[in-house]
Amino acid sequence: MNPIFQFPSYLLKRQVFALTGRFRFYDPNGNQVMFSEQKMFKLREDIRVYSDENKTQEVLSIKARQIIDFSAAYDVVDTAYNQKIGVLRRKGWSSMLRDEWQVLDANEDQIGVLFEDSMGMALLRRFLLGSLLPQNYDITLGGARVADLKQNFNLFRYELNLDFTMDPSQKLDRRLGIAAGILLAAVEGRQSN
Repeated sequence: MNPIFQFPSYLLKRQVFALTGRFRFYDPNGNQVMFSEQKMFKLREDIRVYSDENKTQEVLSIKARQIIDFSAAYDVVDTAYNQKIGVLRRKGWSSMLRDEWQVLDANEDQIGVLFEDSMGMALLRRFLLGSLLPQNYDITLGGARVADLKQNFNLFRYELNLDFTMDPSQKLDRRLGIAAGILLAAVEGRQSN
């Protein structure tokens, strides 16, 4: 596995006022380790992640299976090894009040859940404060918390901390966690525009 997927935490940054979604990932020391640019006017989401901004080495792809993303499923593939890592599937009706996703392995068996950690905060965000109230997500596998994805408040860009330190044995494949972060940033970008 590529060593850029071995860090215990990442910071994802997306510019708020850009025409396309540009995502930059930084390691704990502040070094940029990945870059992705969301294509405009795509009917079906197809996000490519690269090891640098020159797009010299593709390392991950995240592809929607269908056009409508109400309950969309996204295949996550390590493109360097042409290996399907798993699937992230949004729970449509559940996500109306509080974002919730199923985390599936490569065989499409559910292994975990990604969800906004507070129903009260989710309702405040949706009905009163909008994007002024940062989001916080947890990923659990078998009921154990393995990741915390926490948005920083910033008026000029979207920032999401991906913290995997509570999962030292790496039960959650970091590549799935990184794909989850990109999808959350992309969905938040569409909702706040």
